[in-house]
Amino acid sequence: MRAYRYLVVGGGMTGDAVCNGIHDADPEGSIGLVCEEAFPPYKRPPLTKGLWKDGDESKSWRNVEEHGADIVLGRRIVSIDPATHTALDDAGDEYAYDRIVLATGGTPRRLGDDGDVIYFRTLADYRRVRALSDEGARFLVVGGGFIGSEIAAALRTQGRDVTMVFPEEGLGWRTFPPGLARFVADYYRERGVDLRPGTTFESAEGFDTVVAGLGIVPRTELAAAVGLPVDDGIVVDVYGRVEGQEDVFAAGDVARFPMPALGRSGRVEHEDHANTHGRLVGANAGGANERYDHLPFFYSDLFDLGYEAVGDLDSRQDAVELWLEPYRKGVVAYVDGDAHPRGFLLWNVWGKVDAARDLIRAAGPIDEETLRGLAG
Repeated sequence: MRAYRYLVVGGGMTGDAVCNGIHDADPEGSIGLVCEEAFPPYKRPPLTKGLWKDGDESKSWRNVEEHGADIVLGRRIVSIDPATHTALDDAGDEYAYDRIVLATGGTPRRLGDDGDVIYFRTLADYRRVRALSDEGARFLVVGGGFIGSEIAAALRTQGRDVTMVFPEEGLGWRTFPPGLARFVADYYRERGVDLRPGTTFESAEGFDTVVAGLGIVPRTELAAAVGLPVDDGIVVDVYGRVEGQEDVFAAGDVARFPMPALGRSGRVEHEDHANTHGRLVGANAGGANERYDHLPFFYSDLFDLGYEAVGDLDSRQDAVELWLEPYRKGVVAYVDGDAHPRGFLLWNVWGKVDAARDLIRAAGPIDEETLRGLAG
């Protein structure tokens, strides 16, 4: 049996950040990090961004030596027992721990009986798609959201034939205001992507490879099996502790956490949250007892377009828009019925995330002049 003071389940960016947080708070505490993948922790954003420009995987690895965890690769924890402080992996090995942090992330949403579809999420997925691209494959990309849009752009910059299918009218439809979503779709057409909005995946006929980016479902099975609270994620408090458990924590994609600035709880599936929530929850597992009140931001690159965003970006909300250049540079505020901000989209506007966070926390009404101050 392996024994650690801290057991971290999940070897993604969050798991690595958790280990750093534990080491910050308890430098002498032994840490076990169980990774389902065959690779040690790495950064995910380069899989659809930087790696397609230079192919240098060495820039993607996390600095795992900083926390000194005992990393167990290619193993999946299949059960936990909070009462006995033990866990079991898929090879039958048992682990003892004092405190456990669940950083299990999510599993890609699937298309059903889909044959040989690549659900793009891991380094292994990137290597497979990159090899096919280098061979000149023709690609069908399923999904017009965050991952689908990025991988389609990456493949097109390699000169590949790319077709996209998605049920909405424009790209980023659930996030961007309708006019912007339609503009991005037209922009992709200009860049040579064959867009087929209002359609769903039916067949791979005519294509060499199908790549899907349909989001993820949080991996809550371990928690649910032992009766921990689950509601579209593992429910945690502002410290990342699972309700009713002194020694069980959850962090990152899988955690449903309080968001005081927005007056609700939720999950966030982006890099900034993986790093900040992971590190703070790890520190709290080590005894730091610090509240998580950070509003995570996210970003994307879509050919020559790019943005940063923070808060609640839901295109069903009302929006106040200011465009310095129509759909090329501007700011969009997502607001409630009283014009109070819920989130900001900073479109080709950089370095203003902190100011946008301050506006969300201040909860004052938003008008065009406010947005001009952000865009300037």
